Amino acid sequence: MTIKLIAVGKTDHRQLQDLISEYTKRLGFYIKFTFEIIPDIKNSKNLSEAQQKDKEGKLILSKTTTSDVLILLDENGKQYDSVGFSQLLQKHMNSGIKQLIFVIGGPYGFSPEVYNRASGKLSLSKMTFSHQMIRLFFIEQLYRGFTILKNEPYHHR
Repeated sequence: MTIKLIAVGKTDHRQLQDLISEYTKRLGFYIKFTFEIIPDIKNSKNLSEAQQKDKEGKLILSKTTTSDVLILLDENGKQYDSVGFSQLLQKHMNSGIKQLIFVIGGPYGFSPEVYNRASGKLSLSKMTFSHQMIRLFFIEQLYRGFTILKNEPYHHR
């Protein structure tokens, strides 16, 4: 199985990029992982929220196939502790799917088409974090999940 993370917009902060790269490298020891960034929509100031979500949604969906399992990182999604998240990963690996895609949307969330295509929603916290920081937090949790599945000492229980 491959895990892909799709995010809208680039990361401006060098320190965050360095940490994302570090955890992406670590993840490579456990699973094939890719991180794809969809560029910010040009002239978004001239678009309504709905128009911006629609344009971003089309770009997100163009990065998926019908066989992919799509999970949205969304404030109204299900919350897991780290062990529960590792169990979710194991469940998807056991199901035989080829690609599991997690998506971090733009500033206004997702279009109705993306919500309709998704298999589920995941929330990392009830708190609000910047879209740039969520990338790091999520990739670190993926790494933590795999160390839990391998009974490695990174996650202390």
